[in-house]
Amino acid sequence: MASDAMPTVAGLSIQSVSTEVSNYPNCYPAFNPIDKYRAHVAELVAEATGLEAAFVYPRIQWTNMLEKGDLILPVPALQIKGKKPQELAAEIASKFPKSDLIEPPVVVGAHLQFFYSHKPLTQYVIRSILENKDAYGSNANVGLRDQKDPSKGRKKVVVEFSSPNIAKPFHAGHLRSTIIGGFISNLYTVLGWDVLKANYLGDWGKQYGLLANGYEKYGSEEELLKDPINHLFEVYVKINQDVAAQEGPIKALKEQIKAKKEKNEDVEELEKELAPLVDVSYDEKARRYFKSMEDGDEKALALWKRFRDLSIEKYKQTYARLNIEFDVYSGESQVKEESLKASYKAMESAGVSESSEGAVIIDFTKHGAKKLGKAIVIRKDGTPLYLTRDIAAIVERDDKYHFDKMIYVVAAQQELHLAQLFKATELVGKKDLASRCEHVSFGMVRGMSTRKGTVKFLNDILKDVGEKMHEVMQKNPAKYEQIQDPVATADVLGITSVMVQDMSGKRINGYEFNLDNMTSFEGDTGPYLQYAHARVCSVTRKAEIKPEELGGADLSLLTESHAIDLIRLLAQWPDVVFNASKTLEPCTILTYLFRMTHTLSSGYDVLKVVGSEPELKMARMALYESARQVLHNGMRLLGLNPVQRM
Repeated sequence: MASDAMPTVAGLSIQSVSTEVSNYPNCYPAFNPIDKYRAHVAELVAEATGLEAAFVYPRIQWTNMLEKGDLILPVPALQIKGKKPQELAAEIASKFPKSDLIEPPVVVGAHLQFFYSHKPLTQYVIRSILENKDAYGSNANVGLRDQKDPSKGRKKVVVEFSSPNIAKPFHAGHLRSTIIGGFISNLYTVLGWDVLKANYLGDWGKQYGLLANGYEKYGSEEELLKDPINHLFEVYVKINQDVAAQEGPIKALKEQIKAKKEKNEDVEELEKELAPLVDVSYDEKARRYFKSMEDGDEKALALWKRFRDLSIEKYKQTYARLNIEFDVYSGESQVKEESLKASYKAMESAGVSESSEGAVIIDFTKHGAKKLGKAIVIRKDGTPLYLTRDIAAIVERDDKYHFDKMIYVVAAQQELHLAQLFKATELVGKKDLASRCEHVSFGMVRGMSTRKGTVKFLNDILKDVGEKMHEVMQKNPAKYEQIQDPVATADVLGITSVMVQDMSGKRINGYEFNLDNMTSFEGDTGPYLQYAHARVCSVTRKAEIKPEELGGADLSLLTESHAIDLIRLLAQWPDVVFNASKTLEPCTILTYLFRMTHTLSSGYDVLKVVGSEPELKMARMALYESARQVLHNGMRLLGLNPVQRM
């Protein structure tokens, strides 16, 4: 296997920042060739209508279906009164000035369809791709705080994602959060933002008291060092089984006491019987142990820190397989005590919190947010809940990072919690801070398990998919023998299979985890996408033309419809990236890549390289190299590792 190394944040950034300032919003011809065409069409429409070009420009849309044109203008958007839109469209078309860049507009109802003139488009787009390479589709100007003054710096975004709980399974929700969060981080990076990737671990609470007690009873130093996450999980499961065994008699006594109290009967004897059971229970021991952690007990904290550090090292190995590297490993434990106290005081001073049956709550219904209900911020025993810690964490991050935006990539099931968090932040007088926070939600995965029918951690899934991919590859002995390291290739293809299946639909939609479908080379799957990249790399190798020679190609020789359609699609890539920045949907990128690779594959028999005349061979190779570059850029944006051979 040969593959392109996954870029760092710097590697994904564009190579230089253009200081070119356009008269039109979000218009950057230096990075997006089509912005030049959009501006040109706006000026010609303005000439035909008497409107200002700056008014017309944002109303020109790009299409994702080539038969509908390259750009389209809904005439009603021009807000010209007195004529029917269809009549107005025909009138504008009749007055449309001649152009070397654009064919005369086609009237379709109330819309004007614009098709690019092929020869200038070919020159402009392919030259742009060959010159910009990895930076084609990137635009650092988008991330500038001031478009006209780059010295004012870049906008900063904090992306919080993955966030597993130590000693618990890295489940499907964490997988989706990791894949989507990685994509969003890459997307903001190529758009020139300063991106900080944060992993907010579930690393605090009574469960760590339970885990510590469980480790004392069931733990193994050897197993801990060998595989900390799996071993701690096994310990956690065993101690919870002990808790469940104790819970039966305790629960029965509590129910008897409750029933007697309702009848006003004496419960003293039952309470005496219950007290020692509770006192020696693992649940109570866990509570006490965690209390000692909160009180700063050095021995307790040292063991907890060891569990945390070993788990993070193991997580890093898993994330590396998914091409993700976090800038910060934070967590509930990292929220400072003074920040928590400041949050309590802010809620109290603002009249947001109130006492209720010994606890402290926020009743959002009293603050104009009936749908948010009530939330406990401090338990009866004085310990803070997640909401309180999260409020404190938001403020800490803003003070530390001074971000322009913070994105939480969390499952849709947590929608209420995030809405309460943002509203509470607003209510304590930090409305601006709340407005800079966003919840990017997603649906759940159904049926995610290994072939043995068990689910523990992500590595189990990735190993299983890699093995399945290896079996699929072995079904083609001729190709299999040509692969230098088939096991490593199978691993990359397996990871690609999982990630592409996850990103194929809208985020909010859940999906069925299907091992056979995701590892197939048939249809729009991860293996097919990798195959498309490897195949165009193969064409490049067989042509034996150095990339630096392609700049001299005579691109006017690219006249076939297959070539023109492929060029028109390659021209769309910067627009696809910019559109994805509005939706934060990985499927926006993936759908485009599959459309482009289908067009690419359909042209191989027509646009042959080997055996062609030298000049035609050079021109076609410039086209293929441009297609390879865009496919490569798109796959890396999604967090995939493109293979060159398979």
